[in-house]
Amino acid sequence: MSENPDAFRLWSPDLASGVFTDRHTASGFGQQGQNKSPHLCWSGAPAGTRSFVMTVFDPDAPTGSGFWHWVLANLPGDLSELPPSAGNDKALLPEGTVVCNSDFLKTGVSAAGGYGGPCPPAGHGTHHYHFSLYALDVPDLFAAAGIPAAGTATLVGFAVNFGLGSHVLGKAGFVATFSC
Repeated sequence: MSENPDAFRLWSPDLASGVFTDRHTASGFGQQGQNKSPHLCWSGAPAGTRSFVMTVFDPDAPTGSGFWHWVLANLPGDLSELPPSAGNDKALLPEGTVVCNSDFLKTGVSAAGGYGGPCPPAGHGTHHYHFSLYALDVPDLFAAAGIPAAGTATLVGFAVNFGLGSHVLGKAGFVATFSC
C-alpha cells in the first residue's frame, strides 16, 4: 500500500496475496483454471484524466517478446474499478471500452471481455504478470495516437509507453505471480 493515500495506485482484492489462484488462471495451454479476470480497483487518478488504458503483460513468457494477456482502452476517466469477471463478459465493461487484441487472439482462451489468465509452460518457473493502468488526458487512445483500434497489444503498449508522450498523465500498477 502506498504511504501517500492520494497517490495514483492500482490493486486487486482478488490478488492481494500477489499470487494467482486457479480462479484466475487460463483454461487452456495446459492449465485447468477458471480463467476469470480479477477485480481491479484504483484511486488517485491525476487531475485531467479523461480515459484509462489497462494492460496485463508477462515479460517471462518464452516468446522472445513476452505475452500480452489483457488490454483495454478508452475506459472512462471517472471509473475507479473493474468488477470481477469484467474480462469475461463485455456487458460488465463500461460503454465505449475497447477490448484490444491480446496474444490469445483466435486461440479460444480469452472471452468476450478479452481476459486470458496465466498459462506458462509446465516447469517454466515463476512468471510475473504486470498489471498497468495508464491515465490519459484524451478520451480516445486510438485517435490521439493515430493507431487502429484493431491493432496489436504491442502497438497499444508502444502508444502508452512512448507515442502519446505528455498525454499520459500517470501510471499505476502491481505485479502478481504464477508458478507451474
